[in-house]
Amino acid sequence: MSGTPSLSQRRITWAGWGFAIGSALFMAGVPLSLSTTLSPSVAGWTFFVGSVFFTTAASLQTLASRSPDDEATAPFHTWNRADRANLIAAAVQLVGTVEFNITTLRAALDAADRATYSTQSVWNPDAIGSILFLVSSAIALAPVVHQRRLTRVRDRAWVIAWANMIGSILFGASAVGALTLASGELVSLWWANVGTFAGGVCFLVGAVLMLPFAPSDPALDA
Repeated sequence: MSGTPSLSQRRITWAGWGFAIGSALFMAGVPLSLSTTLSPSVAGWTFFVGSVFFTTAASLQTLASRSPDDEATAPFHTWNRADRANLIAAAVQLVGTVEFNITTLRAALDAADRATYSTQSVWNPDAIGSILFLVSSAIALAPVVHQRRLTRVRDRAWVIAWANMIGSILFGASAVGALTLASGELVSLWWANVGTFAGGVCFLVGAVLMLPFAPSDPALDA
């Protein structure tokens, strides 16, 4: 489509930048948390700022996840299945990012108070937030699969949806790895860190593919 981008398209572009920056900060937080020379709070606050970018981007995506501009005032029940799924997926993801805000803020404050925190994962991924990310990715993927079965088209929406799904799975694995055992040790510090970093990579890929604008069919946005 030529001409001036719509407000919805601009919001998706800004959301893409927000997710990209947030993902990059989550990736950076992992090596920072493993550093023996930096205070654990450096990584803690890096994760928190990254989560704020996630929430900002998710808010923009939720605002953009609506029926086409010429049908914006139509009742929700009249939207097609893909439009409804897209809005619900974005809203669920937004709640998940807020959960991450709470978790990362708590971790950052704890890291500043605990001298031994560097021996643990600076960010213990929140199980609720990880589950919500998985649910959001699954909902967003459904209309993409439906569209692909009908048209056999491989477009960016397909890649974005799967990148976000894999990223959500890795964040979930990170959350499991960060569970604390009775001994005080984590289930798997390796998975806690690798899952966070690799999940950030997947979300970064999905975010970059949202630029400069979303795929041509906004109903297929991940």
